[in-house]
Amino acid sequence: MNLRYGMNPRQQPARVTAIDPGRQPFRLVHGDASYINILDAAGAWQLVREAATAVGRPAAASFKHVSPAGAAVAGEIDDTMAATYRLEPTSTGALTSAYVRARDADPKSSYGDFVAVSEPVDAQLADLLRRVVSDGIVAPGFEPGVVATLSAKKSGQFVVLEADAAFEPPPTHTREVFGLRLTQPRDDVVLSRDVLARPGLPDSAVDDLLLGLIVVKYTQSNSVAYLRNGMAVGIGAGQQSRVDCTKLAGAKADTWWLRRHPAVRQLTTDVKTRIQDLVNEQIRRTAPVGGAIGPTERTTWLQRLDGVAFVSDGALPFADNVDQAARHGVRYIAEPGDSIRSDEVLQECQQRDIALIRTGIRLFQH
Repeated sequence: MNLRYGMNPRQQPARVTAIDPGRQPFRLVHGDASYINILDAAGAWQLVREAATAVGRPAAASFKHVSPAGAAVAGEIDDTMAATYRLEPTSTGALTSAYVRARDADPKSSYGDFVAVSEPVDAQLADLLRRVVSDGIVAPGFEPGVVATLSAKKSGQFVVLEADAAFEPPPTHTREVFGLRLTQPRDDVVLSRDVLARPGLPDSAVDDLLLGLIVVKYTQSNSVAYLRNGMAVGIGAGQQSRVDCTKLAGAKADTWWLRRHPAVRQLTTDVKTRIQDLVNEQIRRTAPVGGAIGPTERTTWLQRLDGVAFVSDGALPFADNVDQAARHGVRYIAEPGDSIRSDEVLQECQQRDIALIRTGIRLFQH
């Protein structure tokens, strides 16, 4: 497949070829994909396929720059999501709900995203995608008329890829960098509820932690994720310091929660207002300075965020990560364990009444 360009427009020509021409993960249905589109599609499709299988519900991901800005499984559409994306909760289908929940985690970052869903795209999801700014989608199929709707986006430049749900990649992963060829076995670790099963751990927490493990598996390391009710509410990617990643993702979780404050939810706009303009105004109203929520009320509201799960792709090196996570309502943590200060991490969790699950599985992605 010829690509529009490589990492940057000046890198032309660019091309992608299948290792085995007879076995391709997806085919181009419409549009002119770029190098980054293909990378996003590959990561996003693997994430949603794995999440849907593991959790047992339709899954969606919103990818930007080779990491998810958001990911979720099908579930409830709350008042903020319904108002933002102009949906009726009682008539919103499972697949549409999965994508709305994925995009709403960090709608500022999802601007111009690459979308992945685990099931064929229906007319309802296509109508929503028609109204938001996205670059493309990868899905295992499309209901009649949907491709025509999507193909009209971006003046006909919207990328539509159809995934082969039965495709399995080769057992060896090879990458060429700076004249060097790196080869390793494909990371085929199976992430399931069995990895997280602990006495007394609620099923909802297990599902959130499981989704979180899959999210960080396909996120540039260092990576962490905050999750609640089957959706990521804050993802931190690519930071050299893990605690910086924890702070970054925590700030996103706070913004997600503050957008549900009555002072933000009462925002009314003309129906012609673009969705992203509405999102931008919501986020402006959550600002600590110049926003719509006073400092005392802001603190009180943030303290109401609870029942959050937290997942780290690598071992927590210091207890400061637990301290930061606890500030954002975290009650459950999953991490590989076995750092030289793991005892301190455990002690901090016990002091804060946080359940700690040591998976023994590192999930680095570079």
